Amino acid sequence: MKLLEGKVALITGGSRGIGEALVRRFADQGARVAFTYVSASSGALAEKLAAELGDSVKAYQSDAGDYAQAEALITQVVADFGKLDVLVNNAGITRDTLMLRMTEEQWDEVIRTNLKSVFNLTKHALKPMLRSAGSIINMSSVVGVFGQAGQANYAASKAGIIGFSKSIAKEYGSRGIRCNAVAPGFIETEMTAALDDKTREGYLAAIPMKRLGTGDDVANTCIFLASDMGAYVSGQVISVCGALNC
Repeated sequence: MKLLEGKVALITGGSRGIGEALVRRFADQGARVAFTYVSASSGALAEKLAAELGDSVKAYQSDAGDYAQAEALITQVVADFGKLDVLVNNAGITRDTLMLRMTEEQWDEVIRTNLKSVFNLTKHALKPMLRSAGSIINMSSVVGVFGQAGQANYAASKAGIIGFSKSIAKEYGSRGIRCNAVAPGFIETEMTAALDDKTREGYLAAIPMKRLGTGDDVANTCIFLASDMGAYVSGQVISVCGALNC
């Protein structure tokens, strides 16, 4: 039996990068998967992915940072799939710059997309999950654990996710709802593929395992947390970083 057989999962930001890996691996492990994309430019990718994976996977255009859209999304997913067992809050952006150059808009945009979205989706997902049980997985980052120059906004949003996840785990553990944070390190994505050789070599030198992670490395950790194998794991921060954050 596949690890996620019979479960319904909602993954935000699922059209590319880590999100795409999550959608593919969750579907491969038997889950019925709803996933979101926010921009029209991502729509074609999202619809292509959903079509490739079959009737058990469906894409939704929704802005996770918008409270009303998050509520409507949860309502629609439950209507379409009948229930919600797993929520993966994966949507995120960066707007990197040094603090003296950072604008209020750059701060607000990152906090809205990365942190407020986690509140929005979790708030509305709790109601259907309270009917049975559930697993909430929030995508943090090693940057949220140890900080990073030029990423004060991103680090603050990802650190906030850690505190939020621990609090939800304490609030709803007695109702069978688990909540954990996953903290990826340097992962192979479109963003890291665009790095120059010198920067890439610098990253690799800092990673004891001497390679960048893959989307599947992150997705496999999330599958464990979403599955019954992780039934007694809650309130934790699991780094997927090749020993970068030891």
